[in-house]
Amino acid sequence: MSKVKNDQESSYKSIVEQIEQEMPKMSKGQKSIARFILSDYERAAYMTAAKIGEHTGVSESTVVRFSMELGFEGYPHFQKSLQEELKVKLTYLQRLNASKRFGDDAQLLRSIVQTDIENLKHTYEHIDEKAFADAVQMILKAKKIYLMGLRSSSPLSSFMHFYFTLLFDDVRHIHTSSANEVFEQVLPIGPGDLFIGISFPRYSTRTIQSMQYARQRGASVVAITDKADTPLSQHADVALFARSDMASFVDLLIAPLSLINALIVAVGMHRREHIEQTFEALEKLWDEYKVYDKSKDTNDRPTDEVANNE
Repeated sequence: MSKVKNDQESSYKSIVEQIEQEMPKMSKGQKSIARFILSDYERAAYMTAAKIGEHTGVSESTVVRFSMELGFEGYPHFQKSLQEELKVKLTYLQRLNASKRFGDDAQLLRSIVQTDIENLKHTYEHIDEKAFADAVQMILKAKKIYLMGLRSSSPLSSFMHFYFTLLFDDVRHIHTSSANEVFEQVLPIGPGDLFIGISFPRYSTRTIQSMQYARQRGASVVAITDKADTPLSQHADVALFARSDMASFVDLLIAPLSLINALIVAVGMHRREHIEQTFEALEKLWDEYKVYDKSKDTNDRPTDEVANNE
């Protein structure tokens, strides 16, 4: 059988097409596996090799050989690739239905935390240090910075915007999904400016369109997304990748947040003098207006003092 590209490059359609193409050459047992996956891929993607074997009447080893015949290193590689591709295909309702695999609450907790750990590990092991350094320099040199992340990526862009406003004087946060309002906000972008687009499966059309527009206007573009073969990467001068995943209807974005943390800190280290002045001024304001409670423990203070401060 022909080989497929790795999970960073394949698409769900390519896997389906390959299975369909290779079916005439498959053994009887492999055909049973193929038919099951093609008919119920949403469920199959989250089943173990043993479970698929049980469901199709073949041995676990036959399922493993099936995945290897398709060019994967083994069943875990095939399963992960199928799950990656499903992220851009499933509706929220389909995600919810797929989440039945979690079992009880304790199992769900362990499964999600373990997935986050794996996503962080994968992101760490595949860091493109040159792309990261290039992105830092583009941010530092930009006249104006435009940040955009919609839907589940909105908290990521909001977090980035909060810290960037402490580092730079002109940072614009685009956080509406209305087509008219998006282009009204991004309209002034031009040469010397930087657009940072953040999106993970399912990818935001508005973010992609805004990145295209920014490039047409001569601005530099940085993408923060999950892999190279995404629509965002195609419209970016520099792309930074962090693995994301899904748990039921929720997007798991711990690894992307870690990447953004690193980006903020790296930029901050280059603007150390500016940020020291900013925080010195802020500390005075915070003290003056009692923004933060400076007591060590309100339980150790007299009741009337606590009441007065409240």
